[in-house]
Amino acid sequence: MSRVAQNPVPVPEGVQVEFKDTTVSIKGARGELSIELHAGVVVDREDNELRVSARDQSKNSRAMAGTTRSLLNNMVIGVTEGFEKRLAITGVGYRALARDKSLALTLGFSHPVEYTIPEGIEVETPSNTEILVRGVDKQLVGQVSAEIRAFRPPEPYKGKGVRYSDERVRRKEAKKK
Repeated sequence: MSRVAQNPVPVPEGVQVEFKDTTVSIKGARGELSIELHAGVVVDREDNELRVSARDQSKNSRAMAGTTRSLLNNMVIGVTEGFEKRLAITGVGYRALARDKSLALTLGFSHPVEYTIPEGIEVETPSNTEILVRGVDKQLVGQVSAEIRAFRPPEPYKGKGVRYSDERVRRKEAKKK
């Protein structure tokens, strides 16, 4: 059994937490996030900490308490520091260019791929083979990164494609004659 929910979520200076019915809103220097609480979860504020507990001892309520604690912690980190993912593009002629609200990718197809960047996400291209995805919502940053990677995932023979910067691609040996 996990005991994630027993750890309090520290709330740093400059972060405001508001409770309204079953919604918790967290405001910080980088933005604002809110979450709808599950019916079996209770969130209390004590000093500069948020404590999450299950309303009853059912298995579902205890599981949702741990999940809610993790979500609240990610929200606090997001509005104070933010999240970022780095993507690397490998392949001859493969490149990326970030514009206002779109990302243009040349990935070896007969046409360039245009990706529309959702609200709350910043995309930068420090070089034409690097993509930097930033935002306050951890889930949205990961989702956008996964969607960009899905256009051309790294293939195992030459290693060409879009990959996370810390991702290791297992290479296969070419077919022998």
